[in-house]
Amino acid sequence: MMGALMDKAFAKRTNKNGKFRPWLLRATPLLAVTFIALFIVPTFFEGVTLLVVLFMCKILYEAAYTMFNIPMGSLLSAMSTTDAERASLSSARGVGSMFGNMIPAMLAPVILNMYKTQDSTPYAITAVICAAIGFVICLLHYFMTEERTTVGENVKADDIKFSDILEVVKKNRPFVALCIHGVCICTMQYVAQTLSIYMYSSVFHNTAYQSIGTALSSPIMIGSMIAVPFMCKKLGLMKVIRYSLLIGGGIYAILFGMHMVMDVHPLIHSVISGLGMGMGMVSIQMQWGLVGEAIDYNELVTGKRTEGSIYGTFNLSRRIGQTIGQGFAIYALGWIGYNGSVEFQSASTVVGLKVLCVLIPAVFVLGSWAAFKFVWNITPEKKAAMIAMKEAQKENETVETTAE
Repeated sequence: MMGALMDKAFAKRTNKNGKFRPWLLRATPLLAVTFIALFIVPTFFEGVTLLVVLFMCKILYEAAYTMFNIPMGSLLSAMSTTDAERASLSSARGVGSMFGNMIPAMLAPVILNMYKTQDSTPYAITAVICAAIGFVICLLHYFMTEERTTVGENVKADDIKFSDILEVVKKNRPFVALCIHGVCICTMQYVAQTLSIYMYSSVFHNTAYQSIGTALSSPIMIGSMIAVPFMCKKLGLMKVIRYSLLIGGGIYAILFGMHMVMDVHPLIHSVISGLGMGMGMVSIQMQWGLVGEAIDYNELVTGKRTEGSIYGTFNLSRRIGQTIGQGFAIYALGWIGYNGSVEFQSASTVVGLKVLCVLIPAVFVLGSWAAFKFVWNITPEKKAAMIAMKEAQKENETVETTAE
């Protein structure tokens, strides 16, 4: 809904500051205030009232986050036109988010340790500090970016409908491929994140090796984000993502085969699973460039450039994958007979944990690869047609400017 609202608002009244950047400015203070409120306001209440207020604050924060996130993601297609540019921007976004995640991860434990109290004070202090940092960075994002491409200035507001996304699903196969990928890759990610602790605690009986796996996958992701823009110049963004998914799924499949025929040392498991996760996560960091291609393709086949609704719906598919991954993981523990009150699980439960933590990620990573291999249909000829369409738009803009 947020994406369609942006498309319709811009079609109704063109903003000189762009289609997406004004929303960043509007959302930034709301995002900071609702984030602080989420950690402070509910603490003034108790019981059922506390829960009601907590949910209200959470919903308000998520609404503000969506109000910022959708235009921020959509902005990529308005800042770039080529695979190389989109790969560079996707890489920059990935690196930036990684450093952004590190700030609260390092800050919160220090503040919690300083107060050594069970009340909400250290959490509130952490929230205020993070909100202040985020507020400044979000404002910098607004002032330091520029929309360089035409984003549907000739489309009328009446032409934009909330139901347009249904037409996109019918005609835009790249968009459908992205949504399948979003569900699959987020399911893989959240199943792995939710259940990996059980693998190390109940199969290997040593959770320290989980940190080793995380430490191994992080350099792979950082290195790939640096290398991928250069690789895209030779192979193209789609091939790089497809190859990384195929390699990541293959690594997980090999690891599962090893678990079925031998006792795998936890360090070997950490190394191999870290490689598989790192390769699979390349697609998550670089997928935003493909969203831009799906937007260009949609303009070619429908005549409408609706970045907001396309990016917003793709984000929804990722939320669906997140929900499936987390929900499936919790229910699956019961299906395999996991018993948290015993030190050693049964043999069948151990096999079940290996299936959940290794085979399931392999299946969903390869499912994401299949979406790009068999559903994505932007050929070199279609890409050439998209480039020609953009060139024609530029020529028309030049003619109109000259006439004025």
